[in-house]
Amino acid sequence: MANARFAWGIDVGNRALKAVKLVPDGSGFRIDDFEVIEHETVLSSAGDNRESLIQTALANFVQRHPQKGGIAAIGVSGQQSFARFIKLPPVEEKKIPEIVKFEAIQQIPFPLDDVEWSYQLFREPESPDVEVGIFAMRKELIARHIAYFTDVDLNVQVVQMNPLAVYNAMYHDGQIDGTTMIVDLGAENADLIIADGERVWLRSIPIGGNNFTEALVKAFKLNFVKAEELKRNAATSKYARQIMQAMKPVFADLVGEIQRSIGFYASVNRESRISKVLAIGGTFRLPSLQKYLSQNLQLDVQKIDRLGASPPADPKLATTYSENLLSSVGAYGLALQAMSDTKITSSLLPAAIKREKVWRDKTKWFAAAAVLFALGTGVKMGVTKLEELKLASASQLQGQIGIIQSAAQAKDTEWSQIESEGGPDRSLIQNIKSLEKYRHTWNDILTDVHAAVMSAGPQAPLLTGDVEQIKSIPRAERSQIFVEKLSSVYSADLTGLLAAGDAEFKAQVGGVTGAAGTVGRGAFQPTRSGMPPGMDDGSGAAAVAGPRGYIVTMQLRTPNKGGFSFVDNTLIKSLLAINLAAALPDRHYYIPKAQIITSSRVANRQGAQAAGGQPGGFGGAAGGFRPPQPGGFGPEGNFGGGLPRGFRPPQPGAQNFDPNAGGNAAANVQRPPLPQVTNVVAQVDPFVDPLTGEDIRPDTDVTVAFVVVLDPAPPTPVEGADQTAAAQ
Repeated sequence: MANARFAWGIDVGNRALKAVKLVPDGSGFRIDDFEVIEHETVLSSAGDNRESLIQTALANFVQRHPQKGGIAAIGVSGQQSFARFIKLPPVEEKKIPEIVKFEAIQQIPFPLDDVEWSYQLFREPESPDVEVGIFAMRKELIARHIAYFTDVDLNVQVVQMNPLAVYNAMYHDGQIDGTTMIVDLGAENADLIIADGERVWLRSIPIGGNNFTEALVKAFKLNFVKAEELKRNAATSKYARQIMQAMKPVFADLVGEIQRSIGFYASVNRESRISKVLAIGGTFRLPSLQKYLSQNLQLDVQKIDRLGASPPADPKLATTYSENLLSSVGAYGLALQAMSDTKITSSLLPAAIKREKVWRDKTKWFAAAAVLFALGTGVKMGVTKLEELKLASASQLQGQIGIIQSAAQAKDTEWSQIESEGGPDRSLIQNIKSLEKYRHTWNDILTDVHAAVMSAGPQAPLLTGDVEQIKSIPRAERSQIFVEKLSSVYSADLTGLLAAGDAEFKAQVGGVTGAAGTVGRGAFQPTRSGMPPGMDDGSGAAAVAGPRGYIVTMQLRTPNKGGFSFVDNTLIKSLLAINLAAALPDRHYYIPKAQIITSSRVANRQGAQAAGGQPGGFGGAAGGFRPPQPGGFGPEGNFGGGLPRGFRPPQPGAQNFDPNAGGNAAANVQRPPLPQVTNVVAQVDPFVDPLTGEDIRPDTDVTVAFVVVLDPAPPTPVEGADQTAAAQ
């Protein structure tokens, strides 16, 4: 690649093809050419025409720009690829490739034979720690993408994930200073890249320019093309205020996802603090977006206005380049890598193409080698004949060789038998090691549930715990959701439940009410594996028939007048946003289904006794309902607040444990008798808020069920379909 006269970085985006041509210029590079070719329609809504639109754009590009003597680097979507960053244990340098391959087998959710993968080492100059980035993409996806370029005779030498290309560009230009977040807001999704010294962290979220356009489609009853034009001209439109108001919910969703990502990164890297945010991507041409992010994130948000390479010399070309600079950073980073001048050098280029390139580079030496071979053939043939005569005469030596070969084969057979010993022990060790993978799973699920509950956006007074401040907000206006009970059932095969429609799903898990208060009373009967998640019995047989995981049920209460709709628009929406995002490290689950099963006023609870009696629960006197406790799972953010789970006070007349009984020497020690507890059950009114003393009968009881799938394969994006739906 270093011998190429020039290199093109080509990024085929949802709206347009962007290409940047770099040529050497002294000690740096110059942008010698630049191209933007917009598609006739956005690829995400092109359906069956998606492939032809890409082919047309590339054909036009090649026709306009001669390629002789140059190479190309192409980008692939972060949502279609896989990235994971892990720390390596201290090992010798020569063993690092072996350890990385072992980690790749553990981390990549597909067999290595089915993916193209590569890795990159990250090291601090004075630290012994080594972090590795492992990157992968399904072979069939990458082959189809490369075929678009090779079909028009482009010399593809680098295939890189778009987020890493953006990182390479910013690192090369010296824009990374301290802990820096890069927000690349494209048409379909936003790539979040956090660079901290030698470490990199990635996440892709399904919010992009199309979401803003769709908001205008709904608000102004326009088709997509006209709404897109309205968005692009928002800054100069006389209806700018109405346009920005219509897009405000998308602004809020974007900020929420970025804040969530920052919070997660800070929880894993407690010593790091993001100092600035670099804003790139065509969507940042929206007026006020930069200012909105800066105000809500409380961070310095800087919009990129130049790149490190010298701009095109042609004034007309320079103007086009300047207008499209924000959306061309990825293509610039790709071209830099093709010219061998980037921090991250890994590539997802298939091995077959790499070998073809090596042979092509060596072709010029073949002619010279052939001449030398012809000159030496005559001499060599004579020498070979002489050696054959010597070998034929050494029959005794051949017999010795045969004896040694037989002995070696016997040793090989013996070693195979020894190697197979200890198989069950190795399976047990592997099972025990696998348990570590899941040790944080339920803690993470509960953390996500807490975040979903808090997505209701409680008003500031609700967070103080001050009763008077809380009561200052009318009860029906409070953005509160209380979790009064949460239960789960593990299933080894969720296939039928995941395939069920909304009504069927509700019917299958609708047995939440009743004496037990748990899932499993409806048509759905959970299957159970005899082994914990991550383990098998060592037999080599498949542990489960389909996707496995949990069916989780929550019994909620909200004072908000929206009731059902309020929960659906906040908590349910937030739960469904917990997709694989497999970009989140150490997450082994996602939530494909979440639905409200029942909803009714608290006043309609059956079995609740009069004031001073005991709560009867959801659907019966033994329903397990407990009134909310002060400090419960509401805006204060705490679970519990009542008796510990499983605690039952001693009942009158029950036979209590006698600590002085027993047949050992300790029984002779005199101990004071235990006090007899006759009744510790508090008399409560189930219709009174124990914190504020308010009547809760106007509140709404809501039962929510959601499915947690363990170890899902990253969903393959559907061509022409909305990426958010594909991720779910």
